[in-house]
Order: sequence, then structure tokens, then C-alpha cells
Amino acid sequence: MIPAVLWKAKAAGIRLTELYPSAARPLADPPPGSGLKPVMGDFGPPLLGHTLGVLVDSLGGARRSFDKYGYVLWHGLMGRRVVMVGGPVATEAVLLDRDKAFSAEKGYGFLIGPFFRGGMLLRDFDEHLYHRRIMQQAFTRPRLIGYLDLTTPGIQRGLSDWKPAKQFPLYTSAKKVLLELATEVFMGSELGPEAKVVERAFEDAVQGGQAVVRANVPGGVWARGLRGRHVLKNYFRRELPAKRAGDGTDLFSVLCRTKSEEGHTFSDDDIVNHMIFVMMAAHDTSTIALSMMAYLIGKHPEWQDRLRAESFALGKETLEYDDLERLPSLDLVFKETLRMYAPVGQQVREAVKDTEILGHYIPAKTTVIIGSYPSMRMEAWWPHPDEFDPERFAEHRREDKVHRFAWSPFGGGAHKCIGLYFGGMTVKAIMHQMLLHYRWTVPADYEVPLGWGTGPTPVDGLPIDLFRLTAADRLSARRTA
Repeated sequence: MIPAVLWKAKAAGIRLTELYPSAARPLADPPPGSGLKPVMGDFGPPLLGHTLGVLVDSLGGARRSFDKYGYVLWHGLMGRRVVMVGGPVATEAVLLDRDKAFSAEKGYGFLIGPFFRGGMLLRDFDEHLYHRRIMQQAFTRPRLIGYLDLTTPGIQRGLSDWKPAKQFPLYTSAKKVLLELATEVFMGSELGPEAKVVERAFEDAVQGGQAVVRANVPGGVWARGLRGRHVLKNYFRRELPAKRAGDGTDLFSVLCRTKSEEGHTFSDDDIVNHMIFVMMAAHDTSTIALSMMAYLIGKHPEWQDRLRAESFALGKETLEYDDLERLPSLDLVFKETLRMYAPVGQQVREAVKDTEILGHYIPAKTTVIIGSYPSMRMEAWWPHPDEFDPERFAEHRREDKVHRFAWSPFGGGAHKCIGLYFGGMTVKAIMHQMLLHYRWTVPADYEVPLGWGTGPTPVDGLPIDLFRLTAADRLSARRTA
């Protein structure tokens, strides 16, 4: 948890970097005659560097740093020197990695390796390609249709439990719905009472990767994360034989049977590792996307009305896969939400050899973080970047076409998110049902305080005022449709 004093300092306009000023200096001297420039930056406050500042004000801190040093800089994070890059040009250079100079396994290994090792994002090059070819068979269109069929009853059940109220904790409630969906769709609905144990273990593993104190201290966040990983590993290992022998349509069962086009399959260890990672990748990011989407259309009721009219015009309580194309306004808002509050707020790599980014020298073993969140809020690429404007993605504008990596919430290159269609489908299916049954408002002067998870994350549960739709609301939505 982030100390409350840091939030008070932010509210008072106090920045840690002002309390502990640090002189600019090069990360390393480029080799003589290379023609490369040094990466400039500063460590920040002692020991942890800029870590706490990033957790409290990621966007503001990144903007100040990019203004000071340019789009390739270094800072102290988690006690080490880390290169930060921003903007679509630098993002493209690192993610496409044409020289195979950057390792995702080594980059993410420092942050989440102890909890999610062996997952798709923690594999590189030929090994990653081998696993991806098998994994992508679990995310084909027929499979997505099957997952949506599994998801729909859980969405209906989860939303029916919501009790409209002032200060309804939207983020907390959405997280609960999505975690329960994940245990059903990914593991199978037969979990029963054990679901809560698995969910708790998963939450502990996710939080472990976000620990500031990265040591196995009894009772600490890191220690709980390691224990959560152990519980998950034992659960999946125990259930594997039955899943291999069965014919279930949940992801766990599918991974036990899926084959690449070349006939390759996953080993038991592979399945355990992929399941633990996919749970994190799908659930945490979808929770941020759904919550921030609802927050934005709560602050902009004209868009909420537009989306609700679109959903009523569809004339269906629940979505089928083909219905997604019949909700164009929902897609515009989804894309704008991911631009403004990227659920995966950063991409992490480590240089496996001396290399360069935009003419700046990057020594081997340097951790490189791509700031996806601040990059999609840069005025150089996005007009009025802090304004909620879904129409920027409409065909008559398409501001995202300014550069192929201007809009990159799902990453790119070899490691582009394999579950991007699954994530979008799930968030839209939940939002569709929310619009049919509820309306909500956000006080005009309320700005959600953001901490850091996989991306910018509400730290106050995101309280909204939630109401059930009245007959008048439904009539108005149908007339507008």
C-alpha cells in the first residue's frame, strides 16, 4: 500500500523530486566513435529513486521527465537505473526489436518473474514463438464464441447482485465480477467453494508483483505473493489430469488439448505457468478498462445516453459475438478509454546486448520501460490529449492513424497481447448489460485518484452514484434509439 502521506503531498502540490533534487548525468558513456548520444537522466530520491513518485503520479511525473530529458531518459526505480522511453517512434523501435536486442523475459522477470514466470510475456524469441503458436489456437473466433457463452450467465449473476447507492464502489465491484468470471471461464465453473481460495491466492500473487519492498519478509506483500503463487501452482497441478481427460470448454481444458498447426502441445508445467499468467493478464487489465470506461461516461452523460440507446436498439439482453460490430459507439468509447487510461501502462524489456534507441546508447543489461500510458497522452501526437473525445477514433478523423504505434494499449511486435479480442469482448459484454439495467453519475468536481497496478488504478474504489433504470429511462433510451 502507498502511504497516505504521499497522497497528501500530491494534493498539496509537493513532489518528492523537489524535496530531493538530483543532478542530470549520463547513464553511460557511448563507445568512442559510435556516434551515439548518452541517455541523460537522474536517480531521484535516495534508495528507491522515483518509485514512489511513479506510484502516486505516473502521468505527471512522466510528462515532467520527458519535457526535461526528451523521449529517451533514465531514472532510478526500485533501487536501480532504468531507461524510460515515450512516444510512438521510440515505442516502435523497442517493441518491433528488429535486432533482437531486447528481452521481455529478463525485463519482466525483475518485476513479476517470481509470481508469473513461464507466462507468455516472460518468454523470448524462438521459445516465445513456439508457445504463441500453440496458445493462439485457444483464442480463435470459435473459441471466443465459446468463452462468451460461458461468460454471459456470470455477468448476469454478478450485476444482479449490485445494490444501487450513493458512493457505490465501482472499481471494487467490477473487480469482484471479473475475478469470478475468470475462475469460471478460465478454470471451469465446477470450482465451487474452492473458488474463494483460488481467487485470494491470485490476488496475493498480483499484489506481490507490485510490492515496493521486494523481500520475503513474513507477512509482507512479497511473501504473500509467493505463497499465492504456490497455492495456484498446486491447484492447477492437481486438476490437470481431469482437465486433460475431459472435454470442457473453459480455457484450462482448452490449453490441455490445444495443438499448434505443427502439432505441438503444452507440457504440464507449461499449462500451469500459462494459466497463472493469463489469470493476471486478463482479469486485472479488464477491471481497469471497465472501471475507467464507466467513470468517463459517468462524467460525460451524453455519451452514456448514446451508448445506452445503442444497446437498447440492439434489442438483446445479452451479446453474441457478432453483435460486437453492431455497437460502434461502444467501440469508440472503449478505444478512447484505453488511450486515456492504458490498462497495461508500461512494457518492460532488458537489453541483452549493447544497442541503441533513437540514437541513444543503451548498454547491455539495461532495463527499458516503455511508457504506454503517458505516450498515449502526448500532445505532440494527440490533440487535446486529456480531453475525453471518442470521436477521435471515428472514420472521419482517425487520429490514431498519425503513427502505427500512436495507439498501442495492447503492445506490438512479437509480444502483442494475444488476448486482446477476448478482453474487448468481455468488457463490452459487461458494459452492455450495465447500460440496460443501470445509470450512474459522477460528481462534476470528482477526479479519480490513481495509483498503479498493471496500469493506472483507482485507489479509492471509484465511488459513483448508481441507480436502477426507471421506466422513464427505458422509454427515453428506446426513443433515442
